[in-house]
Amino acid sequence: MAILVTGAAGFIGMHVATALLARGEQVVGIDNLNDYYDPRLKQARLARLQTEPGFTFVAMDFADRAAVARLPEKFPDLDQILHLGAQAGVRFSIEQPFTYAESNLFGQLTMMELARSLKQGRHGCKSFVYASSSSVYGANRTLPYSIDQQTDQPVSFYGATKKAAEIMAQSYAHLYQIPSTGLRFFTVYGPWGRPDMSPWLFTSAIIEGRPIKVFNNGQMKRDFTYIDDIVSGTLAALDRPPTAAQSAPHKVYNLGNHEPVNLLDYIAVIERACQKKALLEMQPMQAGDVLETYADITDSCRDLDFQPSTSIEEGIPQFVDWYKSYFDV
Repeated sequence: MAILVTGAAGFIGMHVATALLARGEQVVGIDNLNDYYDPRLKQARLARLQTEPGFTFVAMDFADRAAVARLPEKFPDLDQILHLGAQAGVRFSIEQPFTYAESNLFGQLTMMELARSLKQGRHGCKSFVYASSSSVYGANRTLPYSIDQQTDQPVSFYGATKKAAEIMAQSYAHLYQIPSTGLRFFTVYGPWGRPDMSPWLFTSAIIEGRPIKVFNNGQMKRDFTYIDDIVSGTLAALDRPPTAAQSAPHKVYNLGNHEPVNLLDYIAVIERACQKKALLEMQPMQAGDVLETYADITDSCRDLDFQPSTSIEEGIPQFVDWYKSYFDV
């Protein structure tokens, strides 16, 4: 049997695929290696995966309906899907909304159709897990964010596409009884992270002596979640697909550290790891941003045995060490 991982050359995708291979799984990874950020980083992640036995890579866009439809014929042992690929980035979604519609809406539909095809095939579809985001909570001010709260007031188009993906999955789970799990990731960071995320942006600025833009004058909090904890929760979701509850085998979980950190305290941790002070440039709040993210992980602890254990005091130095090694600084 084999597991399909979309976004395999992405940050979370690479780490999850590596963990699957380490436990002896056969993994088919797909990625279009687009230029949202430097493709050389994606190629470097991919190169690591391609040294592992059991990994097969297909360069393709998961929103390519015809190409995705051919996967079951090419890989007849596929019986699980980890749909981690997406067009990421809150702020970029305001500038390029059609890119997000193509990837996060049409791409979600294409992968759900693949799950439906597998469900009707010889091996079935044992589990369909897809990446959602804490951005679905939008303007919600009730903390911590619980999966029981309404999420119909997005403040970014990215958040809107992720909420739409959850609703789409609910419909397919109901119509075709596909065991489906959505994972709302909360500010994931760690080695091999994305260049548009704050650990990378802040670390590079501090090392190079450039100022850091601090939005809302630093009066923000984030539930920073280390990549190893995210990988653990993601594999648990894959291994523990929901059974039919009422009419649809579909569940949504928060995967966060359950410990929001003040932005200025977070910057101080990066300063210590870099052994250099940051130059702070205070800025107003940006469109599409939220003041605080904070995950209620009651359900994921109960159902997935999710136990995040990495504090930023442990995780940030690991990212900074990786960054210095990757750039030889």
